[in-house]
This record gives sequence, structure tokens and C-alpha cells, in this order.
Amino acid sequence: MITNPYQQYQQNMVKTASPAKLVLMLYNGALKFLKQAQTALGEKNIEECHRNIIKVQDIITELMLNLDLSQGTIAQNLYQLYDYMHRRLVEANLKKTREPLLEVERLLQELKDSWSEAIKLMP
Repeated sequence: MITNPYQQYQQNMVKTASPAKLVLMLYNGALKFLKQAQTALGEKNIEECHRNIIKVQDIITELMLNLDLSQGTIAQNLYQLYDYMHRRLVEANLKKTREPLLEVERLLQELKDSWSEAIKLMP
């Protein structure tokens, strides 16, 4: 079987990344798929919009499942925020409206920016 070099590179990045970098990669992926969903919605490509929203929902679910809620308030608050974003994505997908997508994009961008800064402070 011939593998795509780009896919192989991505797989290697995931396998060798620290947990902190993996979270950053998930945020980047979610933002990418959100932009694609918005573009598809603008082009009235409902199927493509749906597919990309589902990808973002899957990423948010992954982030939720990997939180250690025993770590206190920050983890619990993040869980609630992820849950809220997930519900907004369901709404966007059902109603095919842009506003919830923009809201989730803004929230994810803020989280990504904060996480990027936090990673810089890690040993």
C-alpha cells in the first residue's frame, strides 16, 4: 500500500506531540473545519457545511472526554464551555445559521490563543 506522505507526516506529528501540543492541534483543526463550514454555508452547500460542523463537534467531544474533572474548577468550567459550544454547533447544523458558528469560532480562538500562551510557560 502506498501512503500519502502528507498523511504520514500528520500521523507522525500526532504520535510524537506532547499532550499540550495535541490540544493545540485539536483547536487548530476545529477552527479550520469551522471556517470550511462557514464557507460552505455561504455557498449554500448544505452537505459540506453539515460534514464540517460534525467534524468540529467530534473535536469538541474529544476535548470534553479528555478533561480530568477531578482537577478542579478550571476543568469543570472548560467542560461546561465545551458543552455549550457543542450545543451551539447542533443549533447551527439544524437551522443552518451562521451566528452560532461565529460564536463558537470566537470562543475556540480565545481558548487557542490562551493555550498557546500557556504552552510557552511550560517547562
